[in-house]
Amino acid sequence: MENEEKEKAACMALGNIFGFEPGAGLGLVEAAGSASAVFDLPKDGLHELLGPYNKYSGAIGGAAMEEAMEIIGSFGKGYGYIGCTDPHFPEILRDCPDCPLGLYYRSATDIGKVLNRPNDYISVVGTRDLSPYGEEWTRRIVGAMAGSGSAPTIVSGLAYGVDITAHRTALDKGIPTIGVMATGIDAVYPWHHWNDAERIASTPGCALITDFPPKTQPVKVNFLRRNRIIAGLSKATILVESRSKGGGMVTADLAFSYGREVYALPGRIDDLKSQGCNHLISVKVAEAISDENLLLESLGMGKGSRRKGFDNFMERIRETFEGRLGPESTGLVLRAVSEIRRARSISIEELSRVLDVGYRECSTACSMLESEGFISIDLLQRCTVVRI
Repeated sequence: MENEEKEKAACMALGNIFGFEPGAGLGLVEAAGSASAVFDLPKDGLHELLGPYNKYSGAIGGAAMEEAMEIIGSFGKGYGYIGCTDPHFPEILRDCPDCPLGLYYRSATDIGKVLNRPNDYISVVGTRDLSPYGEEWTRRIVGAMAGSGSAPTIVSGLAYGVDITAHRTALDKGIPTIGVMATGIDAVYPWHHWNDAERIASTPGCALITDFPPKTQPVKVNFLRRNRIIAGLSKATILVESRSKGGGMVTADLAFSYGREVYALPGRIDDLKSQGCNHLISVKVAEAISDENLLLESLGMGKGSRRKGFDNFMERIRETFEGRLGPESTGLVLRAVSEIRRARSISIEELSRVLDVGYRECSTACSMLESEGFISIDLLQRCTVVRI
C-alpha cells in the first residue's frame, strides 16, 4: 500500500472510530505524527496515549484499516475521500478544535479545487419551515453575492427551507455551492432533494460532503454533528429565519465559537420563526441584515469589487490559454466568456451565431473553457460561467 493511500485510509478509519469525538482522534494523530503512524503504534504505545481502558483502544487495528480500504476501493467516478492530513484539506476547517478527521465527497471537480477556492465560503442556514419573507430574502442575499465581483461558495445542509433555497439559488445564479450531509455519501436526505443533490454533484466547482461513512442513516444526532462542518468551513454564517431552538441556531452558535462572522435577518418580535435571529442580534452574537448591499460591503464584496473581480477572472483565462492557443484563438475564448456571462445559459449554437464563427470552432472553445472549470455546459449544450 502506497504511503498516500495508507494515510488516507488511516484518516478514514480514525474518522469512523472517533466520529463523535473528533478531538480525541485529532490529538492521537498529532501525538503520533500522522494518521497512519497511529496504526503502527505497538499496544503499549497506544495505551500510553489513550490509557489502557480507553473505549477506543480495541477499535484501532488492522480490521479498521481493511474496512477503510474496502470503502476506498468501492468508490465510483466522482466519489472520494480526503483526510485532514491531506495538503488540500481546507485550512479554515482544520483550525476548528472538532475538525473532522476527513471528508467523504462527491463532485465533478477535483476536491482540492472545490475546497480551496480563492474566494470565501459563506454558509446560509435557517428554518425548514420557511416563510415567504424568509424565502425572498434567502434568494436576495445569495443573488446579491452571486452578482458581486468575488462571488463566494454557498455552504448549506441540503435540508428543507432555507438550505435548499440557498443551494438552488446558487446553482441558478452560476456560483458554487457545497451540500454538507448528515448521512453517508451514498444517500440523500430528504430524498425529495435527490435531484438537487445530483445537480450539485454534477456541477463543476460544487460538491456534496460528509464525515459519515457510507450506509449511515439520517438520525437526529447526526444533524448536530453535521452543523459543525457547515460553520467550520465558512468565513461567515448567515441565519435567515430560525425559532429559538433549531439546527440553524446551533450552526450560528458554532460559527461564533470559532470566531467567525455571524449575520441574522431580523423579523417581527411576535414571529416565532424570527425569534432565534432576533435573539442573536440582541445579545450581539449576530449582526443584523438590513440591506443586501450593506451585507456585501460588510463581507468584503462591495459594489466596487464587481468590475475588478471580472477583470481578474478574464486575466486568469487569458493567462491559461494565450501560451497554448495564440492571441487570435485566445481572443475568441475571451469573447465567448463575455457573451456567456451576459446571456446566461446561451446554447453553443446561439453563441456561434452571436460571435459569427463556425459551430465546431465555437464548440471547441467552450469545451476548453469547461475543462479548465471556467464555464459549465449542460446536456442541452447551454453554457454558464461558474467561476469568477
